[in-house]
Amino acid sequence: MPPLLDDDSDDEDDLAQNWEPPATNRPESPVPEEPELAQPAPAPKIAAEDRFIQKPHVTKFGGVAGAPLDKTEFPAYTKYQSNISEVDDNPWAPFKSQIDWQIARWAKVRGSTSTAFTDLLSIEGVTEALGLSYKNSRELNQIIDDDLPGARPVFERQEIVVGGEAFDVYFRPIMECVRALYGDPEFAQDLIFAPERQYADADKTIRLYHDIHTAEWWWKTQKNLERRQKGATIVPVIISTDKTQTTMFRNKAAYPVYMTIGNIPKSIRCKPSRQAYILIGYLPTTRLDNITVAAARRRALTNLYHACMRKILSPLKDAGLNGVEMASGDGVFRRCHPILAIFAGDYPEQVLVTGVKTGECPTCPAPRDELGEFENVYEPRDLAAVLKALAKADGNATEFTRACESAGIKPIYHPFWEDLPFVNIFLSITPDVLHQLYQGVIKHVFSWVKEAFGPVEIDARCRRLPPNHNTRLFLKGITTLSRMSGTEHSQICRILLGLIVDLRLPERQSTTRLIRCVRAALDFLYHAQYPLHSSETLEQLNEDLRSFHENKSIFVDLGIRDNFNFPKLHNISHYPFGIRLLGTIDNYNTEHTERLHIDFAKDAYRATNRKDEYLQMTLWLERKEKVLRHDKFIRWCCAGSPPPTIKNAEWRPADVFQHRHLQMTKFPSVYGVKLPTLTANYGAEYFRDAFARFTIGFKNPEFNKRQVERAVEDFFLPFQSVSVYHKIKFWNEDPLGREDSSDALDVVHVKPGYTNRQGRMIGGRFDTVVVNDGTGQHSGIKGYRVGQVRVVFSLSRRVLESLFPGDKPPKHLAYVEWFSRFPNTPEQNHGMYKISRPIERTASIIPVANIRRSVHLFPQFGPVAPRDWTSQNVLEGCTKFYVSPWSDRHAYITIC
Repeated sequence: MPPLLDDDSDDEDDLAQNWEPPATNRPESPVPEEPELAQPAPAPKIAAEDRFIQKPHVTKFGGVAGAPLDKTEFPAYTKYQSNISEVDDNPWAPFKSQIDWQIARWAKVRGSTSTAFTDLLSIEGVTEALGLSYKNSRELNQIIDDDLPGARPVFERQEIVVGGEAFDVYFRPIMECVRALYGDPEFAQDLIFAPERQYADADKTIRLYHDIHTAEWWWKTQKNLERRQKGATIVPVIISTDKTQTTMFRNKAAYPVYMTIGNIPKSIRCKPSRQAYILIGYLPTTRLDNITVAAARRRALTNLYHACMRKILSPLKDAGLNGVEMASGDGVFRRCHPILAIFAGDYPEQVLVTGVKTGECPTCPAPRDELGEFENVYEPRDLAAVLKALAKADGNATEFTRACESAGIKPIYHPFWEDLPFVNIFLSITPDVLHQLYQGVIKHVFSWVKEAFGPVEIDARCRRLPPNHNTRLFLKGITTLSRMSGTEHSQICRILLGLIVDLRLPERQSTTRLIRCVRAALDFLYHAQYPLHSSETLEQLNEDLRSFHENKSIFVDLGIRDNFNFPKLHNISHYPFGIRLLGTIDNYNTEHTERLHIDFAKDAYRATNRKDEYLQMTLWLERKEKVLRHDKFIRWCCAGSPPPTIKNAEWRPADVFQHRHLQMTKFPSVYGVKLPTLTANYGAEYFRDAFARFTIGFKNPEFNKRQVERAVEDFFLPFQSVSVYHKIKFWNEDPLGREDSSDALDVVHVKPGYTNRQGRMIGGRFDTVVVNDGTGQHSGIKGYRVGQVRVVFSLSRRVLESLFPGDKPPKHLAYVEWFSRFPNTPEQNHGMYKISRPIERTASIIPVANIRRSVHLFPQFGPVAPRDWTSQNVLEGCTKFYVSPWSDRHAYITIC
């Protein structure tokens, strides 16, 4: 896969000549360093991460928590089957045939508009030729509405009156939604029914956190419930709301409310294809422009929001306190207590839900002028005092307002969480990587860095970074980007430190604190997104934050900031506490629900005729859910049993990490490449000697280096051409040892320059990789070395039989030019390892299987990036590099 380039990007040389500003000469003389700060270099993380790959020591909650009742029913798919006639004779019922069903599924899941589908079927002979049981969209909808059993409850529309004005709210009965998720047969084998504590050591001193059932909230809430009545099964309800635009124009918006449950493991919840989130309502999007007084309008909007949410969530009150009997997908009943555990949203949503004033922390009562401080730690807001103030809502208005002000919240008339049992809304507000880190802290740090160094040199360096599969090349720079998304901020984080590591500040000021501050922010960002945390990594998270605060004063000294009192910076100080309480951030990250906007808001709106759209959107969604449920049922019928599941929280032994799934193309990219061509086009200057050393060493493993060199002199190369490959693709397994994780795709490109169809010369690309020398482990740089892959090739069977009679050499080999070995320690300020390209290059031939992963290198540009360097030639022009751990999360864990 080629590197991601900006749209309409020009040739690199044209960019430099036509519109790049000229380089500014900066002093090359040494810059005086500040006195050494107390903060040490980044601490090695290997020991903490190594604990993750060992099987944890588990303490169960005990007793009868989560125990099944003496009551069962038919499994969910069996009940579903009984509602469809003729399914025994026709597995595609209520459709006539497989193609009849597949076209219906395509029309509702992947197809275009209903009108376009009707137009297609109206073509003469199409319906008859395909043997369809419907002739247009209306008839298909009739089959879905009448003959497919409902998997999830239908939407209701009710009026909410606030301030004498009525508003429509579309919602589903939340208890039926909970039953639908809890009783979904796709999740039956994976559901979690009771909390547990996991430890990394036998002494149980190092706690592990991942899914919500391993954190403190579930354990403590279970204890409270068990005091009332033993045998409770908690169903942690996770709610997320976020307003989104449904169109690029006309300013049309939707306000969806999503729900899922914590019994479903996060490895399933975070995948949209598993449909573990359910849309439970659309809130009104009115701005109340008829209210002219701004303060009154804000109060009315807040009360409208809480009135709608109270209507949707109020059934959780009795169910959470007393419990209800619910059957999981396998037909087993338990006494379930659905309890609001998490409310995920961005900062405006958090302020709206908790009732605090904009500019304050939703979790704790930290004063506004202390939000930028690290040492001042406040306990969470006093829920008892807040509830006492809210109890006066039906009394004297002035007394109610003063009581709420004293409690630290705005006067809200009966917020939706007021009566919900076991709910502390100030603790339910969760960390949010997308809005708090990427679009909050990181966005600010980037703007400060841009102002400190200026845009010209930063953009010039962007155009001269070497390519890497996991790193986007911003060939037009990054300082002119506007309205950046979270994805773009993530891509900038992968290159930010490499752009500024040896830049100079005005007036020869030291960059030590600035580099350390940026490094600490990036460390916090990457640590925070660990899918598995321990007591040790949470301490490291605190140390990252401490380092950031110790060094952030550089931006005040540069005149860029006066203070750091903004909520999103303060909010990240609650991350360790939030992870201990509710599990790792991927349990509730709003990136998941941002993705759901496409399905539940944007696509749903496009399916309407823009008139009374919510009625059409909800109906469209109900039909789509029916089709998706029926699709799962048909697959279950055809397989004879539910699809296989991956149990949560399984660990692999450490030796598994030496294996990756490697995939080479079935056929070479080019056959019969002559050896002189390898030298001229691929740069494999020492191919003959390297191959001789590989062959002799493989056939004579007992030879020492001197013996190998002697044998090289007499070695005869029995071939004059090889078949070469231009790409290596492999998947790196999860470095934290989680069985339920997805492997990380990585690609290495090895391709010479060529002339495209337009007659333009496209430069070659020879990626850099990390190679295992045979002693490398699953994390850390010990036993690894960086090299640049010049040729990937294979030999013919005849040559193999001639060279290695009776042996089985690797099928795919790589010619690699080496960089210097990793130093013992990284650089002190920025924490990256520095390597160099030897003046006299050395090369080896290695098995492709020895390549661990691709690696991105940051050139050491110096004060001013040489203008003759480009993204295509910088690996040849530069001699010193920094090894980047930022290209992806896998690299951060394995290379640091």
